[in-house]
Amino acid sequence: MREPHLDSNPPILDALGRPLRSVRISVTDRCNLRCQYCMPEEDYAWLPRKEVLSFEEIAQLADLFIDFGVRKIRLTGGEPLLRHNLPELVRLLAAGGRLQELALTTNGLLLARFARDLRDAGLQRINVSLDTLQSERFFALTKTRSHAAVLEGLNAAREAGFINIKVNSVIVRHFNDDEVADLVAFGRRESAEVRFIEYMDVGGATRWSMDQVVPAAEIVARVEKHFGPASTEPAPAGAPAQRFRLADGTVFGVIASTTQPFCKSCDRGRLTLDGVWFQCLYATRGINLKALLRGGASREVIANTVARAWQARTDRGAEWRRQLPERGVLFPVAELRKDPHREMHTRGG
Repeated sequence: MREPHLDSNPPILDALGRPLRSVRISVTDRCNLRCQYCMPEEDYAWLPRKEVLSFEEIAQLADLFIDFGVRKIRLTGGEPLLRHNLPELVRLLAAGGRLQELALTTNGLLLARFARDLRDAGLQRINVSLDTLQSERFFALTKTRSHAAVLEGLNAAREAGFINIKVNSVIVRHFNDDEVADLVAFGRRESAEVRFIEYMDVGGATRWSMDQVVPAAEIVARVEKHFGPASTEPAPAGAPAQRFRLADGTVFGVIASTTQPFCKSCDRGRLTLDGVWFQCLYATRGINLKALLRGGASREVIANTVARAWQARTDRGAEWRRQLPERGVLFPVAELRKDPHREMHTRGG
C-alpha cells in the first residue's frame, strides 16, 4: 500500500449527498452457528472456493476504497474467524495506517484462539454477537452448545488488549425480549457496550414477521424500567446506533433499522467474499469488482466503476421496506438458493 494520506482525498458523495466512508468486507459465507434469525433453513448454497477473493485481492480493493475516502473497514461473514489465517489479512489492511478503524464482527466461538493474534496484527475493535445469556436458549437459537465458548472469547479479547468491545444482541419478541435488562447488566459487568438490534427482514431471515420485532422505543423503555432514566449520547455521522447513558455511566445502544431506518446518513457499502459490491443491505443486485480485477482491468477502470456507481446511488432500502403496506420476508427461500449473494451470510452483516 502507498504511504498514508488521510486528508488528501475527500469522500465521494452519492446522489443524496451521502459520503462513502465505511465498507464491510465478508471473508467467508460459512458459519459455525445456525441462528434462527439469519440461517434457519436446513441447507444452503455455498460459493465455490475458486471464486473467493484472495487476501491480496481484498487488500487491492480496500486500498481503492480508501482512496475514495473510506476510513472504516469491518470484516464480517458468515463467521470471519473460519477464514484460514485471518490475522494475515488484518495485517495487510492495517499496513500504512490509512484507516481510522479496522474492526471485526464475530460470533465469538473461535475468538479465544485468535484474539491475541488479531490484536498483534493491527485489529482495533471487536463486535461479538451474543443474543442470550441462557445456555439452553442459546442452543435453541443456534443449534450448538457453545455458549461458554462465546463468553471465553469475550474474556480473551479483553485480555488481548481490546477496549470498547461491543456485544450485539438481536432482540426477538417472545424469545429473548425478557433478557434486555439482563444483557445491559452483563455489559456493565464485562466492560462491554451492549447494542440491541431490531430483528430485520434481510436476506436469510426467511422466518421473519413484523410481530416478532421489538421496536427501539420499547427496548429503551424496558431498560429504563429496571435502571432508571437514560440520556441520549451524541453519535458520529453515519453511526447506525443511537446510544444511551444510564445514571451510573453504563452505555448501551439500539440499532433501529426496522422501525427507524438511518438511510439518510448511511455511508457504507458491502463487499462479498467473491468481490461483488453492494451499496445497500437490501439491494437486489451488486457490481462484480472481482470480474474486473481478475479480467485485467486497470486500477483506473475499477476506480471509475466504483465512483460512477456510488455517485448514482439513491438506495434507501430500509425506508422503502418500512413504507410497504404489508411487509413480509425480503426473499423467499427459492430466490435465495438461485442467488446466494442475497444471503446475509454471503453479503456480510
